[in-house]
Amino acid sequence: MRKVPLFSQPTYIVEYVKDYQFGDIITALLTGVVKTPISQITSGSITRSGLAGDFKGPGMIEVNNDKLTIKLPESFIWGFKSAYKFAVKTDNGINIVENNKTIKTVNVDNINNDTVSPQYISSKELKEWYNDSEIGDKIAIDYELSNFSDGRNKVAPSKIKQLFGESTVEYMENYPAGNPVMVYMANYKEVDAASSVSYLGSYPEYGDDKRAFNARAFSEAWNGTIIPPNTISSGKENVQFTSSRDPEAPGGYASHGSCPPARALRAIANGAGFPLPRGMTWEHDAVLFGFNPATGIKVDNTGNSTVKILMWTTGSNANTKIYAQLVKLVPN
Repeated sequence: MRKVPLFSQPTYIVEYVKDYQFGDIITALLTGVVKTPISQITSGSITRSGLAGDFKGPGMIEVNNDKLTIKLPESFIWGFKSAYKFAVKTDNGINIVENNKTIKTVNVDNINNDTVSPQYISSKELKEWYNDSEIGDKIAIDYELSNFSDGRNKVAPSKIKQLFGESTVEYMENYPAGNPVMVYMANYKEVDAASSVSYLGSYPEYGDDKRAFNARAFSEAWNGTIIPPNTISSGKENVQFTSSRDPEAPGGYASHGSCPPARALRAIANGAGFPLPRGMTWEHDAVLFGFNPATGIKVDNTGNSTVKILMWTTGSNANTKIYAQLVKLVPN
């Protein structure tokens, strides 16, 4: 705290009297030097004692007119999932690298869920990567939030739950790096913008049970996806699809059953005025070969409102119906 001669700022004593800070008063009188009161360098929602109050949500400290103040949270705040910590392959194990510095070295025989956090990648997956990679290759093993919509600083993994809650951590675990992650929503209403229904139908040559499985997986991958304005998002990355034999597909296999829900997703994106999702076509077979139906397809929200995608299914096998709905989240 900055200190000044008491004779130059005698009114500072009055500020300490108001706050019953008698220790600071005595020190000032004995030394002739007084600390600058909190009230002289803060304003807005920061109290005289230096605490933030009178608002809800993740506010942000900023300087306004040479005083510290709290920037109140907007209705929506989002950041982006970004790689924070890497495993780098060495000749006998991995180096754990954070901010371009090696913080731990792990022998290949000691790679387990105790030596490497399994939140985003299990020790089994890490060992498989190790066996298939070259020395010097790296893989992300932990993630931060960065590039926030309101300009706040990056948030390290250890602080995300504390600042934004468990739901934000869970969303990050579900979606790939680079996707937007909504960390705060308040004072808004939901407005239906578009909806669509698609039917699986029967193509027994590809196995209707497998096709129904993929239709449900597609819906699960996209259900609950939130896309802020002027951002692009895929679906979840922890959803699995099954393949059916198809001699016309590259590699001889394809995730049949993904196209009916993809047509429903395409319809609501188009209904909201968005461009054709990446990884899709305008044809009946809506998903391009080589694109994962969950992470390869990307919806580009070119509008001015945050949107949420809802998808679900009813029925089974060839009678499966797929529903898609796009909801705008509009500030009150």
